[in-house]
Amino acid sequence: MITKNKSVIYYSELTQYNVILIPPKAGEESSVSASLDPSRQNAQDDKCMKNNKRKTLIFIALFSFLGFIALHIPVSHIVGSNQTFSVFDFFAPTTGLFLNSLPGAISVFFVKFFDMIFVKKTVDIVSVIRLLPLPLAAFYFGSQSKYKSLIAFSCIVLFILHPVGKQAWAYSLYFVIPIVAAFFPKRLFLKSLGSTFTAHAVGSVVFLYTFQLTPAIWLGLIPVVFIERISFALGIYASYFLFNLSLYYLVKLSKRASFASLVNTRYLPSKKFFLQYS
Repeated sequence: MITKNKSVIYYSELTQYNVILIPPKAGEESSVSASLDPSRQNAQDDKCMKNNKRKTLIFIALFSFLGFIALHIPVSHIVGSNQTFSVFDFFAPTTGLFLNSLPGAISVFFVKFFDMIFVKKTVDIVSVIRLLPLPLAAFYFGSQSKYKSLIAFSCIVLFILHPVGKQAWAYSLYFVIPIVAAFFPKRLFLKSLGSTFTAHAVGSVVFLYTFQLTPAIWLGLIPVVFIERISFALGIYASYFLFNLSLYYLVKLSKRASFASLVNTRYLPSKKFFLQYS
């Protein structure tokens, strides 16, 4: 508490800068000036930074643990290869919104990278490139910028430039979806849809340049992709909604604000959510 000219300033841990001024009595100096103790403010800022770092590390550790497990729960086979989609594909993009776009993308990349090194034990340039779809999907999911649509736009160009892709150009029309969805960054379903189709666009280009699939196969995949990606979009949507809601109740019940910044109140159940943000 600091007093000056009969004015009192109270510092609140909860509101950080909750200031109450008692005006001077008649006849006293009318100007009121006061400031928080700089040393105390710096100490509080340092404490907040340490808590944020600890919170982020705990979330990344939990995400990595669940990610390694989810990577080995197959969902469906990828046509044209011996690989499968996994449960990890359903919730990995959500880290982009929990941790912000770039940290989320990096976290997803390293989960996949460590799995490649320690489990699959295959490291080459093609394998590393094939890690990109999900990290870029996480980046898309967490970013509010319309420029994230450039990822899908680049994929359209690269797809059509390929001799096989040129003959199956209709397939690349799916890549327009994340471009359109980028202009509605607050809508959770469109964010989920754009995210999964970003992963699809990047993965398709990687497959086009590394596997010998015919134009007929690419065109035949069009109806399959529709069902597959709608399913992934619903999975990403549900994963984020439930994780966000669980964190909200965890913070509320534990009465600890450590993970409060991870909760996005915009996407909690409410009339406004269903009308404006769902």
